[in-house]
Amino acid sequence: MSADEMEAEMARIQRLREVLVRRESELHFMMDDIQLCKDIMKLKQELRKIVAVPDAEKTKKHRQREEKLLQEIHQLVQKRDFLVDDAEVERLREQEEDKEMAEFLRQKLSVTQSKSFHSRLSRACFLFLYGRDL
Repeated sequence: MSADEMEAEMARIQRLREVLVRRESELHFMMDDIQLCKDIMKLKQELRKIVAVPDAEKTKKHRQREEKLLQEIHQLVQKRDFLVDDAEVERLREQEEDKEMAEFLRQKLSVTQSKSFHSRLSRACFLFLYGRDL
């Protein structure tokens, strides 16, 4: 295996690693999002039960719990919004990294192909001049 081939293989392995790390990050975001949604739904169900109680029958404890549930739901919704925003920022950052990597690889491939061409040309000239291989 040549040095260029080893370098290309290392780049491929590094790229695969980056893809797996990104996927792991996406899955963590998804798990957190699912958990927040479950928590929000649970609190909303409890809130619906309290709201269903006629105002005339609501105790001070009912009203306090209703207020507390609204605050908790609001906090969880804000937390989920931040999570979604973070996921979007991460996605955009990864897109930019992908563009930069594609440009780097395009340039690297261009240089490698140029070196390979010059190497083949030199070899052909040597064969032509000396009638034997390098």
